[in-house]
Formats: sequence, structure tokens, C-alpha cells
Amino acid sequence: MAAEATLTKVKIRPLGDRVIVRPLESKESKRGGIIIPDTAKEKPQEGEVVAVGKGKVTDEGKTLSMDVKTGDRVLYGKYSGTEIKIDGQEYLVCHQDDILGVLD
Repeated sequence: MAAEATLTKVKIRPLGDRVIVRPLESKESKRGGIIIPDTAKEKPQEGEVVAVGKGKVTDEGKTLSMDVKTGDRVLYGKYSGTEIKIDGQEYLVCHQDDILGVLD
């Protein structure tokens, strides 16, 4: 069953096998007493799933169920998906195939 995310006043329902992920903030890191500025930090690769589509449709017309669900903490590829910003919050829209694994 597909989940719909209410992101403030906007509702988003991903299509097909797409997933909407809220990137989790990485902890501030210090190296040798030097604080690394936000512009030099790496993009997070861990996030929380806020919405999932119904699943991928095969050539035969069957819908394959999704392996992830709303609320899962996931790891995704460094350059995966498309970044969007809604009401000041950043999200990532990606295909389920871009997700590397679910964190327990």
C-alpha cells in the first residue's frame, strides 16, 4: 500500500517505485580542533523514508511490492535521486533501486 507524506501544506505521493527520503543530519565533525564548514561537508547518505510509491510495474502489468516502508532508516547512494526543497526542508526523491539497505 502506498504511503502519502504530508510535508506541511503540501501532500506528495511518489509514483511507481519512487521513495521520498528525508536526509538525516550528520553530526558536526572536528578534525584536529578545526570545525569543518557546511559547504565542505559531505552529503548525508542516511535518511528516513517519509513516503513510498505503489511499486514497480512489470512489462506484464504486475506490480512488484516495495521493500521499504514509511519510517525506515535507509542508506542510499551518494549521488542518488533528485533533491527537492519544500518549506525549507530538504528531501530526496529516488527509485527504490537507489537504496542500498535498511538500517535496523
